[in-house]
Order: sequence, then C-alpha cells, then structure tokens
Amino acid sequence: MTDPIQAPGHRELLYLEDLEVGQRFTTAEYALDEASIKAFALQFDPQPFHLDNEAAEKSLFGGLAASGWHTAAITMNLLVTSGPPLGWGVPGAGGEITWPRPVRPGDVLHVQSEIVEIRPSRSRPDRGIVLLRNETRNQNDDIVQLFTARVIVPTRQSA
Repeated sequence: MTDPIQAPGHRELLYLEDLEVGQRFTTAEYALDEASIKAFALQFDPQPFHLDNEAAEKSLFGGLAASGWHTAAITMNLLVTSGPPLGWGVPGAGGEITWPRPVRPGDVLHVQSEIVEIRPSRSRPDRGIVLLRNETRNQNDDIVQLFTARVIVPTRQSA
C-alpha cells in the first residue's frame, strides 16, 4: 500500500496503471454554515428539518441538518477539486450511498478515499473500473456519508 496523497498538493493525473488496491487519498476541507444549508434545501430538498430551526428541533434530527444530497454535492466537489486526480475526472458508473450522521451548521467536511478494487475492462482496453470507498468526515472525524462508487478510469494508452 502506498502513502496517502494529501490534497491539494500533487495533482499529476493518475491512470489505471498508476493505481493499486489500498491506495488512499484525502481531500481539502469544506465548511458549512446555516445559510448554505438552508439555501441548498430551499432549492433542492425543501423539508422542514433542513429549512426551519424550530421544526428541525422537533424532528428526528433534533436540530437543523443539511440534506444528504447537499453532503453528496459537497463530496463530489471535494473529490473533483482535491481528490484523486484521475485521468478523466470522476465519471461514475454507479454506487451506493449512506448517511450515518447528520451534517450540522459549523461542520467542516473532508473526504478520505480508498481504492478497494481495480478491474481492467475486457471489451474496452482504454479503461477500467475502480471501486472507490469515500468516507466524508466532519471535524471530529465522524463519518457523515459513506459513498462507494464505481469510477471509470482511463489507461495510459488512452491519454
């Protein structure tokens, strides 16, 4: 296993041949505030526990919580801007997402990624599929989102 690449440092593009199972990456950080949580929710997930402090207090969250889709969007931003610098970016081919803890105003998020599996394509020799486990964590190192994604990664010959 190689040492983690700490973002936003090294940004040379990585191809299928450069990757190995167990390789880890850590992104930069992203801070949330109440206004951004409510703005996202108003546009994309207008549920009371994302929009209204009083309603959120009475909800299962016990306080204002960011939409899981807001957390997913932040995760994607962090992966693209400071995550593993994959040759074609981070084009997805499916995945699974869970939100074990709510994200709150004041949380500072980052993503820790690990390569779980690498499969070269049999039918398309210019690419492969990488299974990437992405843990979005807050400032206390609590996992707030787990996103296991299948990502299409090019080979060096396709570059």
